[in-house]
Amino acid sequence: MINYKALGLVNTREMFKKAMEGGYAVPAYNFNNMEQLQAIISACVETKSPVILQVSKGARNYANKTLLRYMAEGAVQYSKELGYQIPIALHLDHGDSFELCKDSIDMGFSSVMIDGSHLPYEENVAITRKVVEYAHQFDVTVEGELGVLAGIEDEVSAEKSTYTRPEEVEDFVSKTGVDSLAISIGTSHGANKFKPEMCTRNEEGILIPPPLRFDILEEVEKRLPGFPIVLHGSSSVPQHLVKTINKYGGNLKDAIGIPEEQLRKAAKSAVCKINIDSDGRLAMTAAIRKYLAEHPDVFDPRKYLGPAREALKELYKHKNINVLGSAGKA
Repeated sequence: MINYKALGLVNTREMFKKAMEGGYAVPAYNFNNMEQLQAIISACVETKSPVILQVSKGARNYANKTLLRYMAEGAVQYSKELGYQIPIALHLDHGDSFELCKDSIDMGFSSVMIDGSHLPYEENVAITRKVVEYAHQFDVTVEGELGVLAGIEDEVSAEKSTYTRPEEVEDFVSKTGVDSLAISIGTSHGANKFKPEMCTRNEEGILIPPPLRFDILEEVEKRLPGFPIVLHGSSSVPQHLVKTINKYGGNLKDAIGIPEEQLRKAAKSAVCKINIDSDGRLAMTAAIRKYLAEHPDVFDPRKYLGPAREALKELYKHKNINVLGSAGKA
């Protein structure tokens, strides 16, 4: 077993405490490869932001769990090399079993999510409590979830959203002992978060999605004062990236995200962790498609992955500074 502290990582407890006091959200960025990791760390060092490195079940399978452990340790050293050591947590995103959560903890993760939101309530409570009891032995923090997010991203898939029921949150937190709670207030996974018929159009003809259910968030805050809340599926799906992808051979239709001003509003509340994955995929894909279209003779991956890495870094710097408010908080 490898304890995350030996890798130089931290859990999310202190991160979330400071975020709630400071009125910002800690970025939780997913990664599967070296370029994504380099972009995340360099963006967060340059903006002096704490960061949660998120790894899904699919990413663990893709990158190899042993390599991921050393990549996370390398991220800590890379931060130092860049001149500013930021707090870094390594988090399992959407763990779907006790065994997966346990194995991640044993491999050096400092935080895990057990997602039992699709299960009957009592089963969700039971599996979440089991993960908490194991994780807390090693000072690993645990995120649970109530409510279901629609959409598809990686191995997470659901056809319909189910809003979090505020009347359940106190009982769930007290019975499970979780350190943070992911809730469903209208965000969703993937780049196609909303069907066009759910949206309205502004004067420019741009689709505007329905607003987040801040009434649910406020009720959860009343029932769980001072408790860390998490938003999943919070990519904004920048339309300039969608246009670039489609211009250079892509075929993204009706890709609509969460307006950044709504995420900024959420970050000033009890929401102290905001998950962003699709936006990063869009930024990298747009840069790669553009480069390859303009340089059809190139076959060296460094030539097109380099610009993709830079595009991702700039996107995350923007998120830290202008959306999450985490810049300068490391």
